[in-house]
Amino acid sequence: MCERLPQKDKVHAWTTILKNWGVKLLSDLKGKVAIVTGSSKGIGAGIAERLAADGVCVIVNYSRSAEDAATVVERITAAGGKAFAVKANLSEPAEIQPLIDAALRHFGKLDILVNNAGVYKVDTLDTLSAESFDEHYNLNVRGLLLATQAAARVLPSGGVVVNISSGLAKSPHPNLHVYCSTKGAVDTLTRSLAMELGPRKIRVVGIAPGFTATEGNAESAKQAAERIVAKTPLGRVGLPKDIAATVSYAVSLDAGWITGTTIDVAGGMVF
Repeated sequence: MCERLPQKDKVHAWTTILKNWGVKLLSDLKGKVAIVTGSSKGIGAGIAERLAADGVCVIVNYSRSAEDAATVVERITAAGGKAFAVKANLSEPAEIQPLIDAALRHFGKLDILVNNAGVYKVDTLDTLSAESFDEHYNLNVRGLLLATQAAARVLPSGGVVVNISSGLAKSPHPNLHVYCSTKGAVDTLTRSLAMELGPRKIRVVGIAPGFTATEGNAESAKQAAERIVAKTPLGRVGLPKDIAATVSYAVSLDAGWITGTTIDVAGGMVF
């Protein structure tokens, strides 16, 4: 069972002093417990592996491929981390509470929820359908909100919810009407949830990736690489580790004064 480290002011003060002296310390995340939804591959897998490297015990959530999730768990445990895979489709409300219960059963508590699971499909006014609309909103918005509702019942003071948004929330694309609108909703929920959970000292932070190369978009990344890089001041496409590093910061004590806002992690690119 993971145990939380003491968070007394005196401990934090000495941590700050030692950091300023350049002394390498254990992560302040060591012993925390996190659920990362949709973490069997892509950005979610990167987040799960980074948090585990920081000492977090991680529930690797998946909805389809147990094999992919097992691979992520194996990488984490091989590196000395702690992880357990749990199947749950967040577009199905009945499967959400069992996911939260699994974290409590395996690790005894829950400190961090990363709402990463989502669906992304191309649509235009000619091609979108009611079914596609429901598919996107049931997972990207309703699933995120209901997962946060269930997690908030057990998150302690100091807990953190991270919502993975997208740069497309603010710079939408005409071939992605429904997806872009769901991420706009996610940004709104990040703000409203932070307002409700703030009095309990639970933070809610949004992370908005730009174009990020993953297993699922490898072919489109090749085709669009030149155009994307040309629009990116830092001169490359994003990687899962770029998003994961920002999530690691967002859930740490160093980000303790950040809530209700969405951080762009896109190398300066605007879609």
